[in-house]
Amino acid sequence: MAKIEKSFESGLHAEQLSGRTQQIFFSAEEGENFFYPYNAFEVDFNNKAEFDAKDLNNKEINLKIRELMKEDHGHIVLKNPMAKHSVGVGILNRLRLDIEGSLGYFGCGLIDGPNIRISGRVGWSCAENMMSGTLVVEKNAGSTFGAAIRGGDLVCKGDVGSRTGIDMKGGTIIVGGRTGTLSGFMMQRGRMIVLGDAGPNLGDSMYDGTIYVGGKINSLGVDAVHGEMTELEAAWIDRKLALYGLEAPNGAANLQKIVAGKQLWNYDNLEPSEKKIVL
Repeated sequence: MAKIEKSFESGLHAEQLSGRTQQIFFSAEEGENFFYPYNAFEVDFNNKAEFDAKDLNNKEINLKIRELMKEDHGHIVLKNPMAKHSVGVGILNRLRLDIEGSLGYFGCGLIDGPNIRISGRVGWSCAENMMSGTLVVEKNAGSTFGAAIRGGDLVCKGDVGSRTGIDMKGGTIIVGGRTGTLSGFMMQRGRMIVLGDAGPNLGDSMYDGTIYVGGKINSLGVDAVHGEMTELEAAWIDRKLALYGLEAPNGAANLQKIVAGKQLWNYDNLEPSEKKIVL
């Protein structure tokens, strides 16, 4: 019987997986699964390059980043992105990328490994399907920030739109300001820290994971309930926030903790009258 052990001290639980279908994508014994792709570049982080993207389209910008990595540049500064869409996507490489300006929709999606800093704002679906690395947005972000994120740290120091962390599967999302409606919708794993207020239907239909909120919560969604903060969690939050120059407004120990009520785990087995109660 498969079983995932998790620490009760960190506010999580042990989930029995009997009767569930799991597809095995790789074996932990296969070391090659833990390396970057065969076409990843060996880069030197002391080798810095800059380029101006003002007169380039998004495809040309992404190709330029790839060319610079191929030339051994491990630190790239991208100037004047002009809020273009789909910039910085598909980087499956260790890289320090500084973007001086704002991005449009779908910025830095499908990344696995880079450390990215964006000095401006970002549009919808920033860092969608992020696998690992860090991404820090200095200003505000649009809706679906961190959609389906699977790993790494995704940080917005300002406010974000609705559906933050929708379908989140791992990693950490940190919001320095407010988040909009339906944040954490269908969340499956990972942790979300919101230092400001949260909009309506927070954590709606969340299956697992944890959401921490420093401000007011407009309302909780279906099957989202309050949990009890532990000392271990508070210490972890303080350390994580300190990495990005942030701190909880009234201390990490006083954040509101939201978890799944687990009433939807066996939804298909409920009687019609029970389903009405859950919904």
